[in-house]
Amino acid sequence: MAMHPVAGAGAPPASSVHGNVEYDDFHWDDAAEAELQAFEAAYASASASAKRRRLPDWTSPSPSPSYRLHHSQNPVSSGSTPSWTLTPHTPQDNVRARRQQISFSGKIVYCRTPTEAEKAATDILLKIERMKTPGQVSLGFDLEWRPFPRRGEPPCKVAVMQLCMEKTLCYVLHIAHSGVPPILKTLLEDSSSIKVGICIDNDARKMFNDYDVCVQPLMDLSTLANVKLASPKRWSLASLTEMITCKELPKPSNIRMGNWEADVLSKQQLQYAATDAYISWYLYEALQTLPDYTIEAESVKAQ
Repeated sequence: MAMHPVAGAGAPPASSVHGNVEYDDFHWDDAAEAELQAFEAAYASASASAKRRRLPDWTSPSPSPSYRLHHSQNPVSSGSTPSWTLTPHTPQDNVRARRQQISFSGKIVYCRTPTEAEKAATDILLKIERMKTPGQVSLGFDLEWRPFPRRGEPPCKVAVMQLCMEKTLCYVLHIAHSGVPPILKTLLEDSSSIKVGICIDNDARKMFNDYDVCVQPLMDLSTLANVKLASPKRWSLASLTEMITCKELPKPSNIRMGNWEADVLSKQQLQYAATDAYISWYLYEALQTLPDYTIEAESVKAQ
């Protein structure tokens, strides 16, 4: 870009001196001014375009997760470049994030005959004896039955019983077909193991009414959770699982309300049943490691 000094009456260019630095006095002519304005307009246009196209920097920390990337124009057509903007969620955007689902990943022993049920009960009793723990061994306990009897028929009997005492093995006993052999009755009534579950008193009452078995001793996980946690409530197995593990316990209605009296249980039914017994055992073990919640203990902790 040419810069032209002021020429006046043939005199040499004026200059001023400040300290050791010399400053020349210059003046823009019309051509230089037009050229500068053209450059400034081009720069402003390029900056605006870059600002519209800039994507958010996902690698930098965000003060809030409640933002979503939105497309700011119609679908791309005729080679145009889309632009994006980062906008806060509106209230209707607040959809609860899905948690990772929890599922039993160990071995499932499915027992349909009296002989298989007897062997399962014997195996569990031997394991309890070998453990020789000073207290009671925890035994995850749950039941399934067909929820809706046929019209004019009495309530359906318990069809399936699940027992779990470790993370690698769970027993699913189809007692609708096997019945309750004497050795299984002994296990369920033996005080060396504490049977744990949600609303387990109701399950024990159901077993007594249907099979004349007095399941004992019992621990309701909802009661235990209210002793250990600062938010007393009536817990379901799913809500307590989410509280302790931050995972979702799936409860698909087509499985939960399905036909548990089927001749052979499906893989989905077996997985569902085993997971319930396993998570009951797991939650009991986890809650037992927590101190009892009291206002005094919370006050000390706050200090």
